[in-house]
Amino acid sequence: MLILISPRHNKSKPKNNWLGFTATDLIVTAGILSMIVSLTVISLVNIRNHSQERLCSENLHQINQSILAHANDHSHRLLTRVSGAPGDLWWWYKEQIKPYLSPAPGSTNLFACPNDRGYSDPKPFHETARFDYGSYVFNGVTMPGVPNIAGWELGSIVEPRRTLLAMEWTAHAPLSWHRSRTGRRNAPFYCDAQSIVGFVDGHVGMTKIYYDGYTAAFLRDPIGGYTYRFSGN
Repeated sequence: MLILISPRHNKSKPKNNWLGFTATDLIVTAGILSMIVSLTVISLVNIRNHSQERLCSENLHQINQSILAHANDHSHRLLTRVSGAPGDLWWWYKEQIKPYLSPAPGSTNLFACPNDRGYSDPKPFHETARFDYGSYVFNGVTMPGVPNIAGWELGSIVEPRRTLLAMEWTAHAPLSWHRSRTGRRNAPFYCDAQSIVGFVDGHVGMTKIYYDGYTAAFLRDPIGGYTYRFSGN
């Protein structure tokens, strides 16, 4: 008797896999890896931003202390325009305080904010000669009618904890180099832009700057509710 044996059929379905992973596994794994990379990048950016803010604050703290030390050696009177200075006091003040800096001048660029992007020039303020290679300005804009403390005696300043001494240039605009709402653009100016500033009492901090929509911030003191002022009275 002839017995016919049918060929065996493999009833299992072919798998779409690679080294044991199904297509769904690969998609899920790729999604998880993408999320991890995104979180890592965000974390690194936050660390960098925090580091740059800290460096800027440390720079401005040393500049503040040097301005105050200069005042103490000059009958407790703050910086004023020096005859023959090549530029405006609010930028060129740094030439008067260099001997008071610590660490020693030249060991680090204390006058350069790491996020300085300049304004109308295509490079940062601290790379531009007409701004005396500095990112920070003294509260000494001596134009008529502009509040400032150039030449004031320290003891005559009514609110030293609120009165600005030195600051990032952005506080004059106002804009922000650290927490910008305009990205890398320098326009438009906007209210509550945050800048790192130093005060007459010696402390330094991030401060919101008032803008009324048409007047540059340094041309007037803010309305109530702000923690700073340009005038000393």
